[in-house]
Amino acid sequence: MSFEQEWAAARATAEAKAALRLDHAPAAGGATADLALNQDHIGAVGSEAYALHHRLQTDGRHAATASAEAATALAREGFASGAALAKANGRWESQVKTLVAACAQISNGLDYSLSSHAKEEQRLYAEFTSSKIDQYLS
Repeated sequence: MSFEQEWAAARATAEAKAALRLDHAPAAGGATADLALNQDHIGAVGSEAYALHHRLQTDGRHAATASAEAATALAREGFASGAALAKANGRWESQVKTLVAACAQISNGLDYSLSSHAKEEQRLYAEFTSSKIDQYLS
């Protein structure tokens, strides 16, 4: 078996083991559904999470200043709606911060996964290459 064939077989085995099978009811006709992601899919999801993170930081806060000023003005004039608006604005800010943090965590986690996978791939390639060299030197 050539090195290329050995490498392709090892890779196919690793990919088969890495496939993620979701717990679910069998589909019609006895078919099963698998969730399989490749590097491009993971990268696309990470990019979208980063883009959403960036947009939420700016677009999610575009009304913060105006809402705070309106709440202060209403409260100063004695309207109870001023306190309610301030509370709603504070809650909105809290939720936006939570979403921004979640998007950052998703983006960073996927970036780490891609990087980690690439390093593992290089390590495995080096091991297979050296094992083939050892075989010829023996």
